[in-house]
Amino acid sequence: MAVDDDLAARMRAALAGAGAVREVRMFGGLCFTLNGNMVAGTSKRGLLLRVGKEQHAQALARPGAKPMEMRGRPLEGYIRVDPPPPDEPALRNWLDLAVEFVNTLPPKLPRPKPRGRG
Repeated sequence: MAVDDDLAARMRAALAGAGAVREVRMFGGLCFTLNGNMVAGTSKRGLLLRVGKEQHAQALARPGAKPMEMRGRPLEGYIRVDPPPPDEPALRNWLDLAVEFVNTLPPKLPRPKPRGRG
């Protein structure tokens, strides 16, 4: 899995104190969830952000933003920033946009782990 470890550490620090943050392997990289909802991630595609459908066009108008695609299909409400922001204020600015959106979503409870057959 291609994860930018430096970016992951920077994201971890920037998201500290935002709420119940958890790290999950998905989208071919490392994603961060907030209260059970994906907020951002890092992969070979750069910085991945969940900005919501209402903020999608506005976020794409920002420098460095590109549409997020999965298997050739656009994911509305998600963008990527490539290359990732080089400094902490710029990274925090992007993450604040994603956290603001995710905080409007109801929390998701973790899925129970399947129990083994005994």
